[in-house]
Amino acid sequence: MPKSSSNFSANVLKLITGSVFAQSLGIFVAPIVTRLFLPEAFGIAAIFISITSVIGSIACLRYELSIMLPESDEDAANLLAVCLCSVLIVTVISYTAIWVYKYEIVHLLNAPELGKYFWLIPFMVLIGGIYLSLNLWSSRAKRFGQVSIVNVISSTVTQSSKLGFGFSGYCNGGALIVATVLGRFLSTLILIGQIWHRDYRLFRVGIKWEKMIAGLKKFIKFPLFSTWSVLLNSASHQLPFWILAYYFSPKIVGYFAFASTVVGLPMDIVGQAVGQVFFQKVSEAHNRIGNLSQVVEEVFRRLVSFSIFPILLLILIGQDIFIVVFGARWAEAGVYVQILGLWIFFQFISSPISTLFAVLEKQSYGLFFNVLLFCTRAASLIIGGMTDDVMLTLFLFASTGVACYSFLSFWLISKAGVSILQALYHIVKYSICSSPLLIIIALAKYSLGVLQIGVLLLGLCSLIVYYSLVIRSDEELRKPVYMLFQRVGFIK
Repeated sequence: MPKSSSNFSANVLKLITGSVFAQSLGIFVAPIVTRLFLPEAFGIAAIFISITSVIGSIACLRYELSIMLPESDEDAANLLAVCLCSVLIVTVISYTAIWVYKYEIVHLLNAPELGKYFWLIPFMVLIGGIYLSLNLWSSRAKRFGQVSIVNVISSTVTQSSKLGFGFSGYCNGGALIVATVLGRFLSTLILIGQIWHRDYRLFRVGIKWEKMIAGLKKFIKFPLFSTWSVLLNSASHQLPFWILAYYFSPKIVGYFAFASTVVGLPMDIVGQAVGQVFFQKVSEAHNRIGNLSQVVEEVFRRLVSFSIFPILLLILIGQDIFIVVFGARWAEAGVYVQILGLWIFFQFISSPISTLFAVLEKQSYGLFFNVLLFCTRAASLIIGGMTDDVMLTLFLFASTGVACYSFLSFWLISKAGVSILQALYHIVKYSICSSPLLIIIALAKYSLGVLQIGVLLLGLCSLIVYYSLVIRSDEELRKPVYMLFQRVGFIK
């Protein structure tokens, strides 16, 4: 096995190990949290997070992506300084805008309770932008273990705060908001301390105003094109929360938010980890040999192999899972998951691969795609909202998402030199591999009348069988998984 290939899987594993623990904690406490907090509370928190996510996505003016690109650590340190300055400017602007239009925003979103927590939005933008910059700096330095530890701390603080507030009787949306802010704040402080301890001398000697300005000018395409692109992309991601709140209610937003979160947790564990390592790996390959096809195809294949079976499983038994695990009040959220399944699959695949826009310097194309995505999402949600039918609204939303994200994925990998037919082959291959297990579950549910708890247990067993087969057939995955089992004591 090539050493570089092995290192890629090992680095992904480092990030996944921490993320698995962090997100597993969220999954573990979710059945308790859903019995403490009503869907309306989740809706209020989701709207808050959606606003901070949109502003936070451009807090660094996308200069954080440039941190990976220079060969010199000194040049990269100056770009990190540019990022931090950008964060301060965006925070001040957001503080002003939020307070000027506070009441208008609350009215449009049908969420009067949200107004009490608006002062936290600029603060969340500030710490989120700092965290994003330092996270990319850690990735450049290949300190993936450090990033993993910080993710664990963030999740632990957030989830324990939710439980603390819930058991203390503070079961409103504000408690969920404060818990999220606490988790990000403490993890950012720790990341600052770790990086300052390691890189203080480089920052003190290497960062100069003239070099910062030179870096700002050299990578001016990022704020000119990528900033608007990611702003539209982030806004399109958050549109469902805003439009569902406008046409329906925070309760419907709560169902949608929780459904998206539950499915997004395991997807994000791998997607973010693969994306972070993939960006470093593909940037290195582009600088060294200029040929990206092998790296891109390997990553695409593994993304498909990891995600396709659980997504198809959710489409089949999503409502059963939600009723058993989270309680009967969340049955509607389970239906939402079934509707959104294919959209989530293609979004998951495209997320890491979209870093190719930066590597191939195709930022203008990224902007065009995000304009298209924003417009199609807005149209589908507004048309659906006008019918006053939430299920139709979500179906239209999911359909446009599948069309846009599948187009994005295939277009990008083709630009990296990978055949679209080869990509389709991987999707068909793993779909066929999933079919026998899915047929067994469908027969148990619809023909044999197996109870919901039995269907859930059968689904879990099927996941174990599927991933065992995938790992067994992939030599590169087998080695890091074997190392992980050795670490936790499952094997000697």
